[in-house]
Amino acid sequence: MTNPLTMSADTQTKFFEGADQFDLRDGSSLPGITIAYETWGELNADGSNAVLLFHALSGSHHAAGHNPVIPGTGDLWQPELHEGWWENTIGSGKAIDTDQLFVICPNYLGGCYGSTGPASVNPETGRPWGASFPSICAADQVNAAALLLDSLGINKLHALVGPSVGGLIALTFATRLPKRVRTVIDIAAGFSTTVLNKLILFEQILAIENDSNFNGGDYYDAKPPFYGLALARMISHKTFVHLDSFENRARQDVIQPDDVLAWYRVQDQFQSYMLHQGKKFVRRFDANTYLRIIDLWSRFDALSEGDAKTPEDLFAPCREAGQKWLVFSIDSDFCFYPEEQAELVRHLEATGVSVMHITVHSDKGHDSFLLEPELYTPHISWALK
Repeated sequence: MTNPLTMSADTQTKFFEGADQFDLRDGSSLPGITIAYETWGELNADGSNAVLLFHALSGSHHAAGHNPVIPGTGDLWQPELHEGWWENTIGSGKAIDTDQLFVICPNYLGGCYGSTGPASVNPETGRPWGASFPSICAADQVNAAALLLDSLGINKLHALVGPSVGGLIALTFATRLPKRVRTVIDIAAGFSTTVLNKLILFEQILAIENDSNFNGGDYYDAKPPFYGLALARMISHKTFVHLDSFENRARQDVIQPDDVLAWYRVQDQFQSYMLHQGKKFVRRFDANTYLRIIDLWSRFDALSEGDAKTPEDLFAPCREAGQKWLVFSIDSDFCFYPEEQAELVRHLEATGVSVMHITVHSDKGHDSFLLEPELYTPHISWALK
């Protein structure tokens, strides 16, 4: 059932309490799950105007509006998160028009913003899960989201939307549950994780694992692995922002952070900027959650997640269900390269799935979908009509 918490804010976080046992793809299980989520707009009588949105790696379920408090998140819910991360895309008259559509965005299983995750209390021990929290794959996220939709009385989605890592989970939802989706909007994601991304993600895993405070993941009663998580964020951040944009984003003054460096002196505003990004991130995110989501990303392969042997096997049910796809590439993306979306589109076309492929020309890199709504709105609005 769903249990909304009433808050004096534009939007409120609600909590879905799942079954007594939630089975995972790796053979393990969780003794029930909680999924934090938010909604915008009104669900119509037959539940046919629902749009399910999956967020990016370090995002949250708070995609639009203002929400200053999420119970159970402690100090992680920083002021920079109070405004929705896709405020310029979701709302009355916007690309995802809440005058017509009912939008649901869940926080991922394993997350740190209200959903069951490593910092949650294991009911069997009375202590945080920590290192014992299992691995979560994209199919697990789909199964959790499907339970949430069931609780809301939504049998078939008008649309499914996923940017970045959210696009991987949207792809998995559409192929595992093809009859529950009409339209798929996949933004700057891919068909399977590339070798380059596997290596970049592994660097981040090593950064966190080798922080002396990590303690295998059991750090909730002590000092968190701030240095390791900050370094992991710095490694990833340079793939989100096009290098040409760094000069505009980086502050001109150079700050020497004596709390993380002893001998080395920061040389320029770019190093200073990256340190600032890393230190800011650790105030709002949990290292164990970060590991679970980048592990999901690193292991992602659409065929495996969809229990298919070939792309034809994977997408034939989507064709039979009459799905329509809109796939976005960003020509300056260093995180999910345009070639990755091109591969996805080739498989869809070869299988006879209706697909439109849009390449966005931007100098903002992967973050373009967050920063430049005018480049996406006409196409998203068209796809959702």
